[in-house]
Amino acid sequence: MTIFNLYIFDKCGTLMHYAEWNRTKKSGITREEEAKLTYGMLFSIKSFVSKISPYDPREGFLYYKTNRYALHYLETPSGLKFVLNTDTTAINVKELLQQLYAKVWVEYVVRDPLWTPGAVVTSELFHSKLDEFIKQSPIFGIRNI
Repeated sequence: MTIFNLYIFDKCGTLMHYAEWNRTKKSGITREEEAKLTYGMLFSIKSFVSKISPYDPREGFLYYKTNRYALHYLETPSGLKFVLNTDTTAINVKELLQQLYAKVWVEYVVRDPLWTPGAVVTSELFHSKLDEFIKQSPIFGIRNI
């Protein structure tokens, strides 16, 4: 199992943070363009799921899986969106994203007196704690190609 990358968007679609670990293929476009495409796709999928789902879409869209990777999604009540790309064998990713929000985002971003809501996260402490959290997770690993 492995984790490729993480996007964190605010409620307006601004990329707050991006990190990658075991990503082997680059997209060929800038990070900003890639983030806009990712957010646009999420917006479209969420809209599609809410309209076509035969069940009450309270939880809404949680993930999708291709034959090469899986995209996992968590939206907080405040509108933050966490997007984690993993290989297709990753399990319990929803719980991992919830822990990431509670143990890393809240502790090292929300409680940072120097951070302004809506601003891009530049805290080195947050970057290092996020990296440590991801690398200690059970789904982090080096991709076997």
